[in-house]
Amino acid sequence: MTPIEQRNGYVLLTTRVQPKASRNEIIVNYDNSLRVALTAPPVEGEANKALCVFLAEHLGIPKRAVTLVSGAKSRVKKVSVAGLDAAEVWVKMIEKKRK
Repeated sequence: MTPIEQRNGYVLLTTRVQPKASRNEIIVNYDNSLRVALTAPPVEGEANKALCVFLAEHLGIPKRAVTLVSGAKSRVKKVSVAGLDAAEVWVKMIEKKRK
């Protein structure tokens, strides 16, 4: 399964979320799956909101361009990203990690 899929007009990003981490960061696993560590707790949607805000900042797009599609109560979440294509999302995920 590819964590980043190009859809009609948006990118669907599948990630595993680790709430209550020591810092916010994106981890690209050896199998190219994505994990996002967030400092927010998994209560009352705090981690979901933090995920959308963190991804928007990391990708350099407005917060309104990132929407949680599924997984509100799960660690595995699908997020819609508008305004970028799949290749741009992947490059931005990898580039920021190298710096």
